[in-house]
Amino acid sequence: MSEPIIVKKYANRRLYNTETSTYITQADLAAIIRTGRNVEVVDAKTGEDLTRQTLAQIILEEEAKGAAMLPVNFLRQLIGFYDNSMQSILPHYLDMVMDVFQQNQNRIREETNKALGGFSPFAQFAAMQQIQRNQIEQMQQVMSLFNPFLKANHAADFDKDARIRTLEAEIERLKAGRH
Repeated sequence: MSEPIIVKKYANRRLYNTETSTYITQADLAAIIRTGRNVEVVDAKTGEDLTRQTLAQIILEEEAKGAAMLPVNFLRQLIGFYDNSMQSILPHYLDMVMDVFQQNQNRIREETNKALGGFSPFAQFAAMQQIQRNQIEQMQQVMSLFNPFLKANHAADFDKDARIRTLEAEIERLKAGRH
């Protein structure tokens, strides 16, 4: 990964991109981040790291524009974790979940490209569904590191899913025999 772009934030809230020696807006900063570049925001006078606050401000502005991506229930739960014993664990957990999610999104993108280049995009649909199931399973495995009761619930859900699949197959067999 390349060196981070250092952005200086001045008291008047102006942002200065030290890589290009230009002033930028928060929208410009968001665009830089979307390209995958690593950015650090520092106070121009003190050198204090302001990256977290600046990124949170960008997210809040995006949410206010109507590009709501964070469910209200998630935000409530997140607020509940402040001043909680899980506060120190949650950032690492969220990092792991987002990494898994991004890796799987890349795999889905690759499969989509293969599907569009192939003769039958519907044949690739099952592969994409399997990737999504794997993604959910990986996220559940990560979550189980923090919640030992999740493993028992997951096993029960798996058994229920297996029974449902068996019943669906039986229904399909009966339908096929009727016609």
